[in-house]
Amino acid sequence: MGSKNKLKRFNENKTFKNVFEPKREALVDAVYEMKGAWNEKFFKNNNPIVLELGCGKGEYSVALAQKYPNKNFIGIDIKGARFWRGAKTALEENLTNVAFIRTQIELVDLVFAENEISEIWITFPDPQIKYKRTKHRMTNSEFLKRYKKILQPEGTVNLKTDSEFMHGYTLGLLHGEGHEIIHANNNVYKQDGSPEDVTSIQTFYENQYLEINKPITYIKFKIK
Repeated sequence: MGSKNKLKRFNENKTFKNVFEPKREALVDAVYEMKGAWNEKFFKNNNPIVLELGCGKGEYSVALAQKYPNKNFIGIDIKGARFWRGAKTALEENLTNVAFIRTQIELVDLVFAENEISEIWITFPDPQIKYKRTKHRMTNSEFLKRYKKILQPEGTVNLKTDSEFMHGYTLGLLHGEGHEIIHANNNVYKQDGSPEDVTSIQTFYENQYLEINKPITYIKFKIK
């Protein structure tokens, strides 16, 4: 994507009522005004809130919002030019139960209050395979602690990835730390029992992986 096109999308995002772009200092140095108030101030209802972390183009958030009008969805990504597509689609289709936030995932517990979130989706994250990149891996121990802070006691996390490394790493970590694995599948389209939300929604990148017969894996778990 050219820098001109990126700039156009950034500027358009600023006009979208479903896009939030808090400055880092607004989250780190003060209590963010939306923290604990997403239902009251934005969604205007008490429906459960589901997050998609590293939402890319926002396809999963939008598809889930269309499918579940009685739930609220928020996609988070640092790349606003990417989720511009999802935000625009949501506005065009009058979806009032989906929003997008441009921020870093490691600040997620500064954006939401304790028990504010009912479920988390992590879709096709960068596996950060190099050892020195492990601190950025979205299912490492530090990230799980942050997710636990904002999740309700019975809240769940879904990891859908094309990376066998990420799948294996996460399973090992969950077993090692004693978290509860509800479902694990190393090829969602070949093995029975995959939840419908996993197989019925396919992202742009997922379609590319499927074209080259790359298995898509899935884990659903609770953080203990």
